[in-house]
Order: sequence, then C-alpha cells, then structure tokens
Amino acid sequence: MRSAAYAAFTVRTFQTRLAYRNAVWAAAFGDLVFIFARIAIWISVYGAASGATVDGVSLPEAITYAVLAGPVLYWDFSRLINEVGNAVQTGDVTVMLLRPLHYPAYLLASHFGNFAFQLLLIVLPITVIVGLTYGLVAPASLFHGLAFLAFWALSFAMLFTLATLAGLLAFWLMTVFALEWFLMSLMTLLSGGLVPLWLFPGWLAAIAGHLPFAWVSYYPSAIYLGRLDAIQALIYFGIGLGWLAVLLAGLAWLWSRARHRLIVQGG
Repeated sequence: MRSAAYAAFTVRTFQTRLAYRNAVWAAAFGDLVFIFARIAIWISVYGAASGATVDGVSLPEAITYAVLAGPVLYWDFSRLINEVGNAVQTGDVTVMLLRPLHYPAYLLASHFGNFAFQLLLIVLPITVIVGLTYGLVAPASLFHGLAFLAFWALSFAMLFTLATLAGLLAFWLMTVFALEWFLMSLMTLLSGGLVPLWLFPGWLAAIAGHLPFAWVSYYPSAIYLGRLDAIQALIYFGIGLGWLAVLLAGLAWLWSRARHRLIVQGG
C-alpha cells in the first residue's frame, strides 16, 4: 500500500509540472542558453590552445562532458530544499507527520517525478539540439556506457541525499535560503559540473575527487568518456556507495532529531 502511495506522489508531481506549459518552455530555453554559453567557452578554450586536444580531451568530448555534467546529471535540487523550507515555515510538514508515511521517502518519490519531468521534457530535447548542432561522442566502450548508467543512478541518490540533508536543517534555522546557496556553491566548485576535475590544480583535484560532490557530475561523466578504466570505475563506484551509506545514515539521524524539534510558524 505504501509503495502505491509513493508512486502516486511521483505521478502527481510529474502531472503538476506538466500543467504549467509556459514554465516548461521557459526552463528549456534557459537551460539551452546556459549550455550553449558553456559550449562557447570550451570552443574559445580550444581555439586559444590551437590544438586538437586539451589535457588529452578533444573538443567533441568536452562538449559531451558539458552536456552530461550539466543538464543530464545536475537536476534542479533547489526545488527540494525550498519545498522542505516552505513546509516547515507554514507548518504543512505536520500533516506529513500525521500520515503513515516516511517524510524523506515522500520527498524521494515526489522529486523523482521532478527528475523524470526534467529528463524527458527539458534534458532530452536539449541533448538532441546540442547533438545536432555540435555533435556528441558515444560512450568510450560498452562497459563505460553501462557503468555510466550505474553512476547516473548513484549521482541522483547522492544529490537527493545532500539536498535533503540541507533542507532538513530548516527545522533548526527556519529558512533555507542560505542553505540552498551554500550547497549550490559547493556543487559548482567541487562537483566538476562546471569545470572537470582533471583541470583543477593537483592538490584541489585530490581533495575534490574524494568528496561526495564529485559523484554527482564528475565521475559519471568521466566514466562515459573513458577517463577511468574498468578497475578504477569499480573502485570509485564502491567509494561512492560508501559515501552514500554515510550520508543516508546522517539523513536518518537528522530526521529522527528533526521530528522532535518541530516548531510550527504560521500553521
């Protein structure tokens, strides 16, 4: 019964997003402009380098990385954080506490609907347009393509857990504005979504490459392009699962504390 309820939350969220068609076009256009701007930067970098590759990566591979690490993997987690913050401020979260549902599980089901919506109606058209305009490279091998799918699932779980952890802090801070920007800043710098970690200074790449943020954008994209061999892929996938287990344990602990610290304002 509970699984059916969670599935209904996913479908409802997808249908709700679909109802606002103008917002769909605006989001797609905004993301398209952003990814074309990033590609323009890469074209300028390769033009200035006057070579076929930069650090062993060709321009088509760099464009593919920009698409993967950006719109494909980096879904809109700010919606999740703001939803939790608004629910705490208005007191709507108390309704969830009265239901026989697990609030973090509800958030997962709901925002999987957001993820599916963004993937099908925004990311897929953008990928097709970029592919037809500039061309995208295929996975380095069949193994790397399959490994990318596994890393993609890990990426979604990692970003969801990080965003939920940030959102639950609203139970103490009563606002999520600073939390959203703080997590966004960390993701921009350390996830490899904007600049691949292989272009970082050695010491910074070593640090960022072992923080959980790197499993959101960098490692899935690097796997796709064949920057890691099979052994390295399995090792880093295992490390990513370890990080996810630690974060999920932290999420369970934080939720257990948040449930008993609820302060309702305006509800």
